[in-house]
Amino acid sequence: MTDTSLELDDVSAGLRPAHSRWSARIWLAMLAMLATSFALVSAEFLPAGLLTPMARDLGISEGMAGQVVTATALVGAIAALLSNVLIGRLNRKNVLVWLSILAIASNLLSTFSTDFWLLLVGRAGLGIALSAFWALSVAVVARLVGTASIGRGMAMVSLGVSLATIAAPSMGAVIGDWMGWRYAMGVTAALSGAALVLQLLTLPSMPAAAGNSMGDMVKLVRRRGVQSGMLAIILLIAGHMTGSVYVRPFLEEIAGLSTTLIALVLAGFGAAAVLGTVTGGKLADINASRALAITGGIMALAALALVLWGSQVVVAFTFVALWGFAFGMAPVALQANLSRSATDALESSGSLMVVSFQAAIMTGAIVGGYIVDTYSSVTNLMVTALLSALTVGLALAQPKS
Repeated sequence: MTDTSLELDDVSAGLRPAHSRWSARIWLAMLAMLATSFALVSAEFLPAGLLTPMARDLGISEGMAGQVVTATALVGAIAALLSNVLIGRLNRKNVLVWLSILAIASNLLSTFSTDFWLLLVGRAGLGIALSAFWALSVAVVARLVGTASIGRGMAMVSLGVSLATIAAPSMGAVIGDWMGWRYAMGVTAALSGAALVLQLLTLPSMPAAAGNSMGDMVKLVRRRGVQSGMLAIILLIAGHMTGSVYVRPFLEEIAGLSTTLIALVLAGFGAAAVLGTVTGGKLADINASRALAITGGIMALAALALVLWGSQVVVAFTFVALWGFAFGMAPVALQANLSRSATDALESSGSLMVVSFQAAIMTGAIVGGYIVDTYSSVTNLMVTALLSALTVGLALAQPKS
């Protein structure tokens, strides 16, 4: 294993100087983090384009096949809460390497599974790797680039998410139709393998400064800034999920768009999300709470504009893209906003961040499903606008740190 020690100015914290420029070595290490997020999130979203052939091959319903996504999320939420406690004082580079190995093994198990339960076990393993990676990511990025550049660093890592959400479903559908769903699953194992090689070659050694405990996380939750940061995640992401899942029915029913036009609108959403990720990183390094307020404001504006004028095609294109831009900013702004109140406990705050995201996703999905069945997709967007606006107020009310 290629392993060089990270040069530290503060050995106890393991952080680089706050305003150091990124060297080629840092860029390569950050590229490894981006590749890892891309590989893991691609594997997470891949089933969206494979449910039909997967269900047919395993002799199950499409609804049951869809539970592979649920398994990943549920196991991931538990893993996020426990991962930073269980890894103790292990070298963080070694932890990331083993997480990639787990992702490879899980994807291969899914690839060669002969029944539904083996597939679920494989997806559960992926959930552990995925959530543990995100729980560690902020702390690792801070050690690589410094706390003053967390926004920029997390934007680079989150760029892998934006790219994966665009590429994975279509990649799965194309490869699945061409060669079969198992080959598509195999591709995700190869992606994690490539990320593993980059980790081995570019990540420096990152000895643990201290172990974590559940008691540490309980103490962290008592901080007002952490509570505010977790609430912001739940409000904004639940709001996003409540509306975004049902954007397609809205575009069909209200805007009257054809399937081809809807595909173009969603492509615009994805492209704008990439730009939002980059912008969010720059703004978060300047002022995290202000970046969050801007993110929530843009999302609220986009959802409200769709409610008021979404029947017009140009408006639908414009404001769905603007929503995508805000969605790209959201993870970076939310992570930076939470971590600014826990710079001394970034690993524990990372666990709380992932748990908050998972809770928000599940809440948004449940609430959104109830609203669209009881009322309409327009009501979903109104809830998105309301929760996003509440996030703006919360961000502006936070004390400066």
